[in-house]
Amino acid sequence: MRALVINCTLKPSPQPSNTEALAGTVIAAMKGHGVEADVVRAVDLRLKPGVETDMGEEDDWPGVHEKLLASQILIIASPTWLGRPSSLAQRVLERMDAMVGETDDEDRPVAYNRVAGVLVTGNEDGAHHVISEIGGALGDIGYTVPGQAWTYWHLGPGPGPDYLDDDRGHDWAASTGRAMVSNLVHAARALAAKPLPAPPS
Repeated sequence: MRALVINCTLKPSPQPSNTEALAGTVIAAMKGHGVEADVVRAVDLRLKPGVETDMGEEDDWPGVHEKLLASQILIIASPTWLGRPSSLAQRVLERMDAMVGETDDEDRPVAYNRVAGVLVTGNEDGAHHVISEIGGALGDIGYTVPGQAWTYWHLGPGPGPDYLDDDRGHDWAASTGRAMVSNLVHAARALAAKPLPAPPS
């Protein structure tokens, strides 16, 4: 089983990413379940605006799309900015919108029988809002989002330290992340054993 983590930090490599650091705890938990994970740092790619899978020359999204189709588990990881998902998270979701019109050999939307979760960091009290926005969009695209398919870290409203600068709350975020991983892996296995059929015509 494979997973894809799309890190929607606004910090280009090689800058440290708080979102990447928390995602690392989730990736370690997935390895414990025998799941291999690929990581895409969206800010390092040329992702043209649009809602198509391929926007032509100098568009790196088709490669990400291939990774999405090769993965049974997807995690969108985003920082919180102004109480909302990052602009890159929105760009990623807009590009994924093309998947709504793509079907497999059995006329199922290509996101069917794949599961998705959300990971959020930030120093503003907006984590649940970010989770609901991203999780709702993933459900619209066709992913199955099981119960408690998220983890987050922040230290309350207002400015504050970053995840990499403060150890407070790490244990809770990691424990919640392990629960998220367990729920995602078991839901993915259940769908593999008994896939969803194509929507009724």
